[in-house]
Amino acid sequence: MTTATADSFETPHSSRSERIRKALIGTAPIFLVLIVLLVWITILNPNFLEPPVFLSFLKRAAPLVILAAGQYFVIVSGEFDLSVGSVVTVVVVVAARLIDGDPGNTWPVIALLLAIGATVGVANGVITTRLRVPSFITTLGMLLILQGAVFLWTGGAPRGALADNFREIGRLGIEDFPVLDQLPWSVLIMLVLGAGAIVLMRRAWGRRLLAVGDNEQAARMSGVRVEDMRTFAFILSGLSAAVAGILLGGFAGVSAQVGQGLEFEAITAVVLGGVALGGGRGTVLAAMAGALTLEALFTLLNLQGVSGALEDTVQGIIIIAAVAFASYRLRGTR
Repeated sequence: MTTATADSFETPHSSRSERIRKALIGTAPIFLVLIVLLVWITILNPNFLEPPVFLSFLKRAAPLVILAAGQYFVIVSGEFDLSVGSVVTVVVVVAARLIDGDPGNTWPVIALLLAIGATVGVANGVITTRLRVPSFITTLGMLLILQGAVFLWTGGAPRGALADNFREIGRLGIEDFPVLDQLPWSVLIMLVLGAGAIVLMRRAWGRRLLAVGDNEQAARMSGVRVEDMRTFAFILSGLSAAVAGILLGGFAGVSAQVGQGLEFEAITAVVLGGVALGGGRGTVLAAMAGALTLEALFTLLNLQGVSGALEDTVQGIIIIAAVAFASYRLRGTR
C-alpha cells in the first residue's frame, strides 16, 4: 500500500489545465462587473481613463487590494482575520509617534511596522491552530486588544508626525515615467505584491493551502502540516495589513480611526471576487479584482451624489448576495 504525501497535490498537466479553466469561468463575473463599473464611471466622468486620473483611482484602491490579497490567504484556508483594520491603525499611530517628523527614523520604523504585522499574524495563527480557538473569536479579540492599546497609548489623539520620506510612499511615485508621467509607489507596490501572491498560489504551497481549506482531514492525511499552513496564511495577512497601513498613512495622514472598518471591506472584496467563505475555492487575482470593484462602486456612488453613509449598507448587501450566489452555484455542481 502506498502512503499519500503532500506531492499528491501535484496534478497532471491536463488536470491542472481543467482546474485553471474552471477557475477562470468561476471568476469571470467579477471582471465583467469591474469593466461595467469602469465604463459607467467613464460615462459620468470622461476624464477618468486619462493616466493621471486613473492612476489616482488605483492609488486610492491599492491599500484595499493589498489587504484583500492578505485576507484571501486566510479565507481560502478556511479561517477569518478580523484584526487587519486594527493593525492598519496601529501601524499609522506607531509610525507617527516613533518617526516624529525625523526622516532618519523612517526605514527602521518601517521594518518595525512589518515586524508588528508579522507578530500579530503569528499570534492569530498560533491561538487559532494550536489552542483551537475559532479564528473569528481570536481575531475579534485581537481587534479589541489593538484598539484598546491604541487608545491607551494615544488617549484618542495620535501624537507625533510622519516624515516627508514616509509620506512619499503613499503620495508620490517615479517621476517622468514613460506615457504615465508618474508611476505612484503605491501602485507599483500593489502590482509587485499582487504578482507575488499570484505566483505563490500557483506553486505547490498554494495548492496545499487550497487543499487545507477544501478538506482539512484529507490534507492532513496527505502529509500537509495544516497548522503551519494556516499560521503562515495569518502571517501574510498581518504583513499585508502593515503594508496597507504604511500606504494609507502616507496617503491620508495620521488618524486613530484610519483602519476602522477595513477588515469588513477586505472580506467584502474577497467574497465579491467569488472566494468561498468555507475555504478551498477562489483565486487571489479575483479577490484583488473584488477590491478594485468595491473601490469603483464607491467612486460611482460618490459621483452619483449618494451618501457615504450607505457604504456599509452596500457592503452588507454584497456579502449576503455573493455568499447566497456561491451557495446556489455549489448546490448546482453536486
